[in-house]
Amino acid sequence: MKLNELKPNEGAVKDKKRIGRGIGSGKGKTAGRGYKGQKSRSGDNRLSPYFEGGQTPIHMRVPKVGFRSPFKKEYSVINLSTLEKYFNDGDEITKESLLAKSLVKKGKPVKVLGMGDVTKKFKVKVDAISQSAKQKIEAAGGSVEILEAAGE
Repeated sequence: MKLNELKPNEGAVKDKKRIGRGIGSGKGKTAGRGYKGQKSRSGDNRLSPYFEGGQTPIHMRVPKVGFRSPFKKEYSVINLSTLEKYFNDGDEITKESLLAKSLVKKGKPVKVLGMGDVTKKFKVKVDAISQSAKQKIEAAGGSVEILEAAGE
């Protein structure tokens, strides 16, 4: 066997469709493009799925609503009732201890809110705390330390 004798297997290669080559081919006249219209013309590069045929697009017809401040600080919040449930008397509550118990999201500063009551003495070290939460923790004999975030 020689290189010039190599051929693909029988039926492995199909013949190219020769469109627009006469009525007898079954793909003559309109060459499978149908009649008239944008898609039948040459240079039909399919338009984006958002193109609406020239009418004003929906994103321009719908009113713009709202505003998102680039300076807003998003906190991962946790309530006193949750701290009461998951921590023991005398525990030190930090961002790391909350992450270890999957109570807050990683990468966000932590804020403690005052929903619920406290009966245990906690040492709380977080990024922010509400006034009511601070009062409740200190009334129960605990202490609160607010961490200074880097860059502030």
